[in-house]
Amino acid sequence: MQEKAARVGFDWPDISGIREKLAEEIAELEGAWAASDPSAIREEVGDVLFTLVNFARTIGLDAEGALRSANEKFYRRFAFMERRAERDGRNLSEMSLDELEELWQLAKTEAA
Repeated sequence: MQEKAARVGFDWPDISGIREKLAEEIAELEGAWAASDPSAIREEVGDVLFTLVNFARTIGLDAEGALRSANEKFYRRFAFMERRAERDGRNLSEMSLDELEELWQLAKTEAA
């Protein structure tokens, strides 16, 4: 949709406009969150995602591919955490947030 709109000239003249729009959408999401309005939160999350996809498109990135890579990276790191906890005779669900964060930081260096 965004590419179609851009082809007819309905696009930001430069990346700064998209960055401003993203900040605006995040502020609107924060407002919806503060109001505890599930419908508005859903709408604003969608707007943030839509704007991020537009940002990626504008700078020549495949947003879906970038998200897929991020998911794969998270999977590797979380699997590392599970293996490390199991190796130590622990279960992630029994660990404190501080312990989980320590494992996460270790995973970032060892499981990249």
